[in-house]
Amino acid sequence: MAEIRVSVERPVAAPAERVYRLITDYREHHPRFLPPAFSDFQVERGGVGAGTVVRFRLAAGGRSRAYRQQVAEPRPGRVLVESDLDSGAATTFTVTPIGEGCRVRVETAWQGAGGVRGFFERLLAPRVLRPLYADELARLDRYAREQAA
Repeated sequence: MAEIRVSVERPVAAPAERVYRLITDYREHHPRFLPPAFSDFQVERGGVGAGTVVRFRLAAGGRSRAYRQQVAEPRPGRVLVESDLDSGAATTFTVTPIGEGCRVRVETAWQGAGGVRGFFERLLAPRVLRPLYADELARLDRYAREQAA
């Protein structure tokens, strides 16, 4: 089994501190910039930052799967990690200040399957997830600018 990593990054036209707050607030803000592929989003515990537990469904690549994730902040104000409690997959949001705005990177890593299934997973997962993450970051950019207005 090989590790699979999929990442997308883009500039966001809002201060890094504001953008990070939007990402970490799973009760009020985070669900508002998720693409339609995410559904049934619920906060089980917490709601802001480390210790938060969320669950949702993700429809991608012709499949729908339930996820349950716990949030950690290894570098508060800069890095947030959502770890899937069932699969061990981890999605990392990294916010880097750049001038008056910032750059946001979303990266998911997991242990892929072996054999033929693993081959197709390594081939197809990036093609499905990259556009999804690009959409999420574009929505985050719009949402962050709206919040400033």
